[in-house]
Amino acid sequence: MGIIAWIVLGLIAGFIASKIVNKTGEGVVMDIVLGIVGAVVGGFIMNALGGAGVTGFNLWSLVVAVVGAVVVLWIYHAVAGRRTVA
Repeated sequence: MGIIAWIVLGLIAGFIASKIVNKTGEGVVMDIVLGIVGAVVGGFIMNALGGAGVTGFNLWSLVVAVVGAVVVLWIYHAVAGRRTVA
């Protein structure tokens, strides 16, 4: 996949994962970064389970990337925490 396809897939996956995890987006740049990292993590998880990882710009790759991005977001929120300003 080309770099533009990774960015688009990352943006879509990061946006969907953000909506699943905390109902709000993290911002365009953070959604892209988390989506791309999520695609890598999702591919690793799927390969470890014996399935195919990210195979190109298709629906399966989007599902894998979203699963990975949800895992990355969950870890991100666990580490960073949500601190509110009073």
